Amino acid sequence: MTAEAVIDLNGEPVSIGGAVRNDWRLPEVEALFALPFNDLLFQAQSVHRRWFDPNEVQISSLLSIKTGACSEDCSYCPQSARYDTELQGETLMPVEEVLAAAQRAKQQGATRFCMGAAWRSPKNRDIRCVADMVKGVKALGMETCVTLGMLTDEQTQRLKASGLDYYNHNLDTSEAYYSEIITTRTYQDRLETLRRVREAGINVCCGGIVGMGEGDDDRAGLLWQLATLPAHPQSVPINMLVRVEGTPLAEAETLDLFEFVRTIAVARVLMPKSHVRLSAGRNEMSDEMQALCFLAGANSIFYGEKLLTTDNPVADSDLHLFERLGLYPQST
Repeated sequence: MTAEAVIDLNGEPVSIGGAVRNDWRLPEVEALFALPFNDLLFQAQSVHRRWFDPNEVQISSLLSIKTGACSEDCSYCPQSARYDTELQGETLMPVEEVLAAAQRAKQQGATRFCMGAAWRSPKNRDIRCVADMVKGVKALGMETCVTLGMLTDEQTQRLKASGLDYYNHNLDTSEAYYSEIITTRTYQDRLETLRRVREAGINVCCGGIVGMGEGDDDRAGLLWQLATLPAHPQSVPINMLVRVEGTPLAEAETLDLFEFVRTIAVARVLMPKSHVRLSAGRNEMSDEMQALCFLAGANSIFYGEKLLTTDNPVADSDLHLFERLGLYPQST
């Protein structure tokens, strides 16, 4: 059996190994999830090797440049003003402090610096400050990414003019399950922001969160939505829910770890040229689980002790794991 002829449980082929498609059908995605674990990982690794160096990992660093006091009601998020998570809100950081943090991240090996602000929608004055941050980080020789919430056309063009490389705006989950997680903006709102970013010529960073009580069909639905956008997101972060006390999902049932690995693998098959990022939740993953994720096609991580407000493995532990697995950071 080759990567071009993996068969589902009904004896039907479910994928052409590594072809870039935007016409995936939902039953095809569900069939990939239903494959025996070994068959799925074989297919994902085969696709991965077609498009990437299988032992190279892109490293990004993420900084919260404006923390807390967000008006949204995202059930997973400790930065929502609606939940008592004991998180101290902070105003937008000065540009100089952001650039100092970016310099430290570069010295630790990060090639992309991501800046996140807890806004529903930024004001134009906020965009001017963020544009200065983007220009400064670019001057350090790093790729830039921001996540700021919903954007207007004018704001998107301002960010493009500043030299922004990537804009992160996750779909979070399937459209069917979305209203169970968020009510303060619609799924279409998110798709509209992605359209603006894509049409402005900014690379799209878009993925979701699993382990929020969704079903198998919702994980399939999320990846189907991403894989049928007019262009695949250049970066696809797959997050494991970090359960934070005080949020509605604090007591959510832990997702089976093999289901998380399956999600990584299916994302790799559906979006073969995208960087699939192993994102939030790594602090609760064993080295063995992370190794399976890399085998399944993950080839990007966030580096550093914090992901916005939640813990992340320290850089030294990541480097040690890389050494044990024979992995190495992407150089550019």
